[in-house]
Amino acid sequence: MMMMMMMMMEAQSAITGNTALPWKHCFQLTLLLVQLSLPEQGAASCRILRCNSDFVAATLDLGGGSGVGGVRPPDGATAVSRAVVNAGYCGALRSYATCTKRMARACRGDLAYHSAVQGIEDLLIQHRCPRAGPTPQPRPLPQGTLSADDCLYERSFLSREGRVPEYVHCGVFGDPHVRTFNDDFQTCDVQGAWPLIDNEYLFVQATSSPMKAETPIMGRSTALTKITVIFKNMRECVEQQLYQAELDNVPAAFADGSVSSGEWRGHRSLTVSTQSPGRHAEIRASHIGTLLVVRQSGRSLGLSVLSPRGVTQAFGPEQDLQLCVWGCPASQRLNTLRPPQPPPPQSSLPASISAHAHCAALLPARDVYYQACVFDLITSGDLNSSTAAVTALHDARHMISEQETVHLSLVAAARHRRPPPHLTLLLLTLGMLGIVSRA
Repeated sequence: MMMMMMMMMEAQSAITGNTALPWKHCFQLTLLLVQLSLPEQGAASCRILRCNSDFVAATLDLGGGSGVGGVRPPDGATAVSRAVVNAGYCGALRSYATCTKRMARACRGDLAYHSAVQGIEDLLIQHRCPRAGPTPQPRPLPQGTLSADDCLYERSFLSREGRVPEYVHCGVFGDPHVRTFNDDFQTCDVQGAWPLIDNEYLFVQATSSPMKAETPIMGRSTALTKITVIFKNMRECVEQQLYQAELDNVPAAFADGSVSSGEWRGHRSLTVSTQSPGRHAEIRASHIGTLLVVRQSGRSLGLSVLSPRGVTQAFGPEQDLQLCVWGCPASQRLNTLRPPQPPPPQSSLPASISAHAHCAALLPARDVYYQACVFDLITSGDLNSSTAAVTALHDARHMISEQETVHLSLVAAARHRRPPPHLTLLLLTLGMLGIVSRA
């Protein structure tokens, strides 16, 4: 924190002193400081940091005020050089503005997003940039022959980054309950088909259907009855592959009957296996480092996913509905702490059975899984519905490396996120933006 504060003070003194830094260098520094000051999890829903990074990358090749690339041009070419540099930055700013517009829906409550939008607007005016005009072309993706590890995500990531990737978990089960990749926990009042994951590599959809309405209260109960998984084509690693599971039919094979796909230098990108035929399937996708577990528990399906954070964030602005990323829409969230209570004569639970006592005997902690168990038991009246929470917890324990984070308090999980802890630094950064725009 002290180091970042000192960097900001030095940048501010450089702006206001005799050796002023060019505005673009200050703006790049500001973006990097904002990125450092925000929690990493925030990038999963509001991906303003990607816009920031793209802007910085687009302007790295543009030099300081004295010339392109920091090389001072001949005296006769100074005006032309400055015009070229300014045109390049105007194009980068227009591209930056377009990126923020695409993020408007996901970022509407994000402070960094609104500060970036205001900063872009000020700089467009300051440098008299036309609103319409060319924008930087995206850098071409590297072409050529794949290396031996390119279809093994973890090896490739380790070779490229020098560390193992960060893995995140999503669980969807019961009526349905969703534990998102960011450890938010929600119970959704949704019916029909909903996307759980939709990124460059993977599409997962779950269908939620009403349970048979034996009583008025049970008419409100739903269950996952179908799960569809599509692995998208990825160069030489794997061709598009489809997996589908339905209630009472959880196959240990893809839709075409195969149990593996994507042969590459002795490795298979996709494999399916089972420990309980017809009720369990485990799909490993080594090319994206992802594990999916599909189970039938009682009269509903459940899905558990373990995937690298980089894979889960590889999506565009149009892929804005993903229950594993953002949870269900706010208007369709239910309060698990206060499940509806059926009238005693209508409840199909035996009189001697207490939902709270039954779930407490099955689960080790009174956490989100316990609350989900109680909710499902009360709303469905089916003792078998409690197994959905038990198996979801089982998968979470095996997928989450930090065991102390497996059990989530429902109150904490449902609480709105607090402002970023480095708010003071962020406000100072915004002040710096104002100085830059007036420079």
